[in-house]
Amino acid sequence: MVAFYYFSETVQKGENMYQTLLLDVDGTLLDFEMSQHMALGQAFQRFGYPLTEQTRSLYNEINHALWKQYERGEVTRETVIYSRFEKLFQAIGVEEDCVAFEEIYQDLLGSGAYLLEGAMELVEYLYGKYELYIITNGVSDTQRRRLRDSGLAPFMKDFFISEELGVQKPQREYFDACLARMGSFVDKQKLLIIGDTLSSDILGGIHAGIDTCWYNPGYLPADSQIPATIEVHSFQELMELL
Repeated sequence: MVAFYYFSETVQKGENMYQTLLLDVDGTLLDFEMSQHMALGQAFQRFGYPLTEQTRSLYNEINHALWKQYERGEVTRETVIYSRFEKLFQAIGVEEDCVAFEEIYQDLLGSGAYLLEGAMELVEYLYGKYELYIITNGVSDTQRRRLRDSGLAPFMKDFFISEELGVQKPQREYFDACLARMGSFVDKQKLLIIGDTLSSDILGGIHAGIDTCWYNPGYLPADSQIPATIEVHSFQELMELL
């Protein structure tokens, strides 16, 4: 079932209303949870520390909170990257060079490119029908490596990475920067943002006046304060729509 929320009267299957798709990466095309799981385990092993499920859970909590602060413009990307392990190690009583640990972790994270099931088939289906771009708040070197190693890079016209643009989703300025780089020929009314995160992808689209598609495979509850143009629960639904 495809659910329509905001601007639903403008979304009609088969009309090819959209010409350009802005695709989120983590949780939409790539399995970030797997990449993070593997990289965290390997980093702790390399530094000789045990990694318990409790420590994993605490790291996820700290990391998630920092990225949410980043989305709201409350902290810089550098603060997120270089304070998360400092906070974690303080909490678990480990004395370690947090910067060195982060650098190893980022290297390991960049080597983990795990496609979500059906993601390549989706991109192959969309390629040629639409202009495809990547939008991500991730770390530049890490994201570029993962997109290259996953095989997704050749399908994309450009990557819009917050670290490189100097501004992040969901800020309107992020999408202004994307549009500026895409060129004056792009019709904003024919753009569609596709992503799995309401507070980043969907809210960003609302700020920028761009239609949005919330990819929600987990059937999470909708937020009336952040209404998506479209909601889909599988890649198959998305392909049927587009």
